Amino acid sequence: MIYDKFAENYDKAFAPFEKWFLSGWHKETLSYLPENAKILEIGAGTGANFRFYPKCKYAVASEISFAMLEFAKGKTDFIKLIQTDAEILPFAENSFDAAFATLVFCSIPNPNRAFAELKRVVKENGKVILLEHVRPKGLLGYIFDFLSIFTVSLFEDYFNRRTTKIAENSGLEILQIKQKTFGIVNLIVCEVKK
Repeated sequence: MIYDKFAENYDKAFAPFEKWFLSGWHKETLSYLPENAKILEIGAGTGANFRFYPKCKYAVASEISFAMLEFAKGKTDFIKLIQTDAEILPFAENSFDAAFATLVFCSIPNPNRAFAELKRVVKENGKVILLEHVRPKGLLGYIFDFLSIFTVSLFEDYFNRRTTKIAENSGLEILQIKQKTFGIVNLIVCEVKK
């Protein structure tokens, strides 16, 4: 697992970006989640989002990397941590009122399967909130296509994913898109339709 190798230095490497802009983006993304709900996070990493969780009935943070979860353990005492693959979620249908992911879908090998799983485990009309870097329009898009040649081979990270289109094709209804940094990062608010 490639992210097991990065876990030890992950927080330190991202600390400047968290300070400058990522914390604000995370906080804004989680503000779209309902309060007093059952919530699922996909790709929790080392727990950067934990401090922004709304008041919940029940919260689950899932992550494929065991090493990342080891670092996340010390950041919460109320969120249940589960090591699992986003493409095969170990939850019953309609288990959650909402789900979210921040900067995760670029690294999921088969995002269509992960979105199908989210659609299965989130209730009808439940929200799926995404903060993702995506392929921007225009010349920047071609630059991201080129960058992806390297990021896929080095980090298994697809810089040029069209995440909004993949979510829509998976049956999620797109309610809102907020572009950030010239469209490189999008905050995407979706609703589950079954």
